[in-house]
Amino acid sequence: MTTTRYDRHMYALMNDRRAAAVHATTTRRRLAVTAHVALTAVGVGAWIGTVFGPGWGLALVVAGALLPWVLLTGVLNGSTRGLLELRGRMLDERQLVERDRVRALAHRITLWLLVAAAIGAGAYSTLADAPLRAAVTPVLVGVLAAHWMMPLWVAALRVQDELGDTEDEFAEAS
Repeated sequence: MTTTRYDRHMYALMNDRRAAAVHATTTRRRLAVTAHVALTAVGVGAWIGTVFGPGWGLALVVAGALLPWVLLTGVLNGSTRGLLELRGRMLDERQLVERDRVRALAHRITLWLLVAAAIGAGAYSTLADAPLRAAVTPVLVGVLAAHWMMPLWVAALRVQDELGDTEDEFAEAS
């Protein structure tokens, strides 16, 4: 297989080490993942409120969360060196195996999230004496967002520190 100009550009972008200090340590990656999860929850929750709620005021929250969410997505993709974004032909065998492991683990986590969402929607319908359809669509949108992002979160949490990467080394560079 031949690589395209797009493949080479994406590979160079995902392996650009100029911003490595942002995600170089486990602590920093965990912080980035936590912030990304929070921004995803805020953005998706505000979007659900905008679409299924009474007004459009929460659309400003969606707009405000979007830029930092995009930047953090770039940080997480950079921390994994594009494990989930690069085409398979650009990854070596070790990376392909790791990508499969990440996807399998994310799939299992999402499965349990779906189970919890189904139980939660049913409990809401019963306890609030509301039709099930009132809860199902917003819950499905939330679970869809988690399903979409889960592989990236799992991959970023599984990245190992590179040899020589320490908090002190990057604190000096900052």
